[in-house]
Amino acid sequence: MLENPADVAPVVDVVFKISSGLFWTATYLLILRRGYIDKTYGMPMVALCANLSWEFIFSFVFPHSKPQLYIDYVWLLFDVGLLVQYLRYGKQEITAQLSGKLFYPTFLLTLALAALFIVQLSREFDEYNGVYAAFGQNLLMSVLFVRLLLKRNSAAGQSLYIALCKMVGTLFPSVLLYLYFPDSHLLVSLYVSIFIFDMIYLLVLYFRLKETGISPWSRV
Repeated sequence: MLENPADVAPVVDVVFKISSGLFWTATYLLILRRGYIDKTYGMPMVALCANLSWEFIFSFVFPHSKPQLYIDYVWLLFDVGLLVQYLRYGKQEITAQLSGKLFYPTFLLTLALAALFIVQLSREFDEYNGVYAAFGQNLLMSVLFVRLLLKRNSAAGQSLYIALCKMVGTLFPSVLLYLYFPDSHLLVSLYVSIFIFDMIYLLVLYFRLKETGISPWSRV
């Protein structure tokens, strides 16, 4: 349970939350754009299920205070767009590994389990702002982006701008939560781990684009 937060100026709190919201919104928009161009999905399935669950739960089940609540609404809207892309393009990729009949059941089971774990995590730690869940699934997402890139052996659905926006969008809440809870070793471990994997993703993607003759910074 996160208790006794340090004093942080309200203006710092609002600026950091809005900045994070803007960069994560840009991340979603860029993934949607790249997925549309490449005719694929850009958000790994497990990460998508976690995001959908988190944003729904903290919009309607344990609603955040403003301005975060409004940011959650926007993110949930974009998650629906990412969901449409996954359902449209994901089956042809997944069926290379398992039966097409399992595509929808696998997705629905993953979505249900993600929602269950986020709710139970909030209750277990008596923490209804979703902080532990958010950073835990953010780390999962960082690892899964690297895995998606390596599995496809291509940059389909990805760009350096997606990687950068995700990284910066996570740095803002990482710094803000550190200001509030500097003694939370678990959260500090999550901040550092996410940053490390985001850097790995950025570098692997950069060199992958260079190897294929694509100018990394011209690909939006």
